[in-house]
Amino acid sequence: MSSKVLAGLCILVAVVCQVWSTPHRKQEDPSIAVLRPWQQSTETGGLKRVKRAWVIPPINTPENNKQIPKQLVQIKSDKREPGKVIYKLEGPGVDQDPRGYFEINEKTGLVTLKTMLDRESYSKFKLKAYALDLSGERLEDPTELEIIVLDQNDNRPVFTQPEYIGTVLEFSTPGTSVMQVTATDADDHETDNAILSYSIIRQDSIPPFHVNKTMFGIDNSTGVIFTRDVGLDSEIMEGFNLTLQVADMSGMGLTAYSTAIIYIKDINDNAPIFTPKSYYFEAAENEANFLVGTINATDIDEENTPNWRIKFNIIAGDPDGHFDVRTDSATNQGMVFVVKPLDYETVREYQLTVTAENEAPLSSKAPQIPLSSATVTITVLNQNEAPGFRSNPIKLSVAEGTPQGTVLARDIASDPDRQQLRYDIEYDPGEWLSVNSETGEIRANKMIDKKSPFLEDNVYRAEIRVSDTGEDRSTATATVEITVMETNDYPPVIFPLSGSVCSDPEKGSGLILSAVDMDQSPHGPPFYFNLFINTVTVNWTLVTLNGTHVALRLLRELEAGPYPISVRVSDSGQPTLSALYTVNVSVCQCDEAGDCRALLGALFAGRTGLSLAAVLIILGSVALLLLSLLIVAAVGQCRRQPLKQGLLGGSDDDIRDNVLNYDEQGGGEEDENAYNIDQLRNPDEVVPPLASALPRPKQPLRKDAPYNYPSPSYPRKPPTDPTDIEDFINDTSNPFQGLDAADNDPNVPPYDTALIYDYEGEGSLAGSLSSIASGSSDGDQDYDYLNDWGPRFKKLANLYDQH
Repeated sequence: MSSKVLAGLCILVAVVCQVWSTPHRKQEDPSIAVLRPWQQSTETGGLKRVKRAWVIPPINTPENNKQIPKQLVQIKSDKREPGKVIYKLEGPGVDQDPRGYFEINEKTGLVTLKTMLDRESYSKFKLKAYALDLSGERLEDPTELEIIVLDQNDNRPVFTQPEYIGTVLEFSTPGTSVMQVTATDADDHETDNAILSYSIIRQDSIPPFHVNKTMFGIDNSTGVIFTRDVGLDSEIMEGFNLTLQVADMSGMGLTAYSTAIIYIKDINDNAPIFTPKSYYFEAAENEANFLVGTINATDIDEENTPNWRIKFNIIAGDPDGHFDVRTDSATNQGMVFVVKPLDYETVREYQLTVTAENEAPLSSKAPQIPLSSATVTITVLNQNEAPGFRSNPIKLSVAEGTPQGTVLARDIASDPDRQQLRYDIEYDPGEWLSVNSETGEIRANKMIDKKSPFLEDNVYRAEIRVSDTGEDRSTATATVEITVMETNDYPPVIFPLSGSVCSDPEKGSGLILSAVDMDQSPHGPPFYFNLFINTVTVNWTLVTLNGTHVALRLLRELEAGPYPISVRVSDSGQPTLSALYTVNVSVCQCDEAGDCRALLGALFAGRTGLSLAAVLIILGSVALLLLSLLIVAAVGQCRRQPLKQGLLGGSDDDIRDNVLNYDEQGGGEEDENAYNIDQLRNPDEVVPPLASALPRPKQPLRKDAPYNYPSPSYPRKPPTDPTDIEDFINDTSNPFQGLDAADNDPNVPPYDTALIYDYEGEGSLAGSLSSIASGSSDGDQDYDYLNDWGPRFKKLANLYDQH
């Protein structure tokens, strides 16, 4: 039973029940359903009993009804007498969007449809009905009123795409799914109005009229298109154009149309074939990467696909890989290239076997035939070839010191045409090499010297040229790179050769010994240290720290003192060089930090055998000796005090600077040490407290004159002709005069201290020198008191006596 029939029965039952249960009602219009959701209550024994509310079934009304307005239903209440009830209606379609679809008569409760309905826009409405008394008070709770819009088949089905495109492999078996088409219908899916059915109403091949069979079918309910027959061949047809139809009401209602284009996808069912199968080309020798010629093969599969593109392979006739066949992407032809230079003298003709196959593997549905092949014959053309070196650069490793005449290399070049070759040196900056012009044998022209200025990173570079004797003389040049190898020339050297070690083996880290080697790697480190004498190993040991350092340590405690230890060190060179060294080790008492103690502490703590009394005696003797030296110095100072009388005592100015520092050209430091200027200090001069407390040192003897040479007698004899001081100084007639006396008398300063007066030569324009510390002339001065000052002023007195 359909839903419409059920809905009608429900309404009929509700109406009959309401009519039956309502007494004393007037005759009503039978064409309009009357609903009484509010029934009159009854009283029994003073109690009120309310009947159970009726369930109001939905009110159905068809869409697209043009008889407007249309009365749908009438609502009545038994709570009040007729005319004393007001009816109201609320909800979508009345006072809510969409407005204006329904209205109710406030006095009679008649619900009316005011406009035509569209189920695809609004499929149902839910309204609320109210019953009010004349004062506006609710008589009962509102009653829900549901209005259902019944569907009509007023919408055609629609395909989701105006055109469908699919592909199918050629030679597909019947039943192969190709694609699916879909359509929609806006009508109610719960009714027959939206039940769709698909069909193919026309089939056309591309290009037309190539196939007469029905090649495709479609599932009526799902829209899946599938193959129905065999014979799909992409080489015959490109595809099919299908006209599709869809209809609702299970194919009996409204219809719509679309198109499906199905392309047949190519498979590799055709192998390439050579046309022709024999080819002849020529190729020049000694050249590479050039095109020899092209070969042709055809394939009828779809162009520019892996099923059509051809791969060419050389399967025979080219064992050394001189040739390659490449595919031209535009023409699908094979291009034969020489990729490795040919040699006419070795092979003069090649016969290649070339096969052709597609990039994609051949389908199992293709005819099973052997691969197509072709023969390619290539003739090699002869050319005059230049000689060539077997290696370039020619790398040689030669030890330094290799003597002259040593053979360094042989058989360095060859000629492809087997012509006679001639060799010569093109560049040899140090003239290290000589080459045999016929054989190319290279010899050392001089001893290989590692200190040559022409070496760069221990490599010597030269150039050798070779040429053939043919008509078209060809030459080639190669670089000779000679790596000069280091030889082991020097043994390693140990340092330091002396040091101290704690007598207690538990203290200190021992004496660290290092080694260096003037040779370079690999003839240097790591070094190997060994104790030379076996008896020493009882007390001493060497602990390796790294490749260049060891620690010399004690194995047991020894007495303090010097110990010579013999250590041999060897390098890593070939042959190994070694050297023996004596390391003077001082064993000492150490403190907790591992450092040797001070001398006094060592004497007390060590095992020297000295007692405390002996140490005190030694210290007392040293103090007594120092006191004696101080007394002797004080006595000597007292004896020199009279020297402050005379010239300096009679003047308020200290004129020592005038005597000593006037452009002095004398004997330098030795002269100043020999001539103690401090003895001439003015007694009135203020001496700093520290300086006055120190004893004046004894006048030292000269260091530049022999001590056993007798002092000259005084007064010295004046020069016979004192007109020139230079002649007086250089006078050799008297051994105790002038320069000779100044050089040999240990008791006086060098005589050339007279130069402090800045002597300007004979006949000076300045005239005679003025007196020291006096502004008067020489004639006004009396210099006799200089004779009382001792031998040091004797010569000065004699000079002034001559005037």
